[in-house]
Amino acid sequence: MSEIPNELSYTKTHEWIGNDGDGTITVGITEYAQGSLGDLVFVELPEVGDKFGPGDAVAVVESVKAASDIYAPLAGEIVEINEELADSPERVNEDPFGEGWLFKMTINDTEQLSGLLDAEAYGEIVEAEED
Repeated sequence: MSEIPNELSYTKTHEWIGNDGDGTITVGITEYAQGSLGDLVFVELPEVGDKFGPGDAVAVVESVKAASDIYAPLAGEIVEINEELADSPERVNEDPFGEGWLFKMTINDTEQLSGLLDAEAYGEIVEAEED
C-alpha cells in the first residue's frame, strides 16, 4: 500500500492538497500516482497568475510510460510553482509529498476544502484500483 499522509487531503484523480492555513494550498501528486506513472522525465507547470476552476487541467507530467494531466483540486489562482522540477522532474518520484510538490494556489473559498477526500477515503480508492 502506498503512503497516504493523514494531514493532507486528496482528489479522486490522485492529487494531494496541503492546506497552508492562509488561504493558500500546496498541490502535488500522490505516491500511488507517481508510482503508476513511473520515472518522470518532464513536468509542465502553469504560470503564476493563471486562474483555474475545480477539475481544470493545470499541469502535465510526462514519464517514460505516458503523459498525464494534473487537475486543479479547487477554484483559485496559481501563486507559486516548483521551478526546481524543470531541471529535476525526478523529485516528484523521489519525494512526492515533499520536494516534489507541483504548485501553490490561493483558493477562492476555504469551504471548498471540505469537499476533498481524507486519507481513509483516498486509501479506499487506491485499494480499489490496485485490485
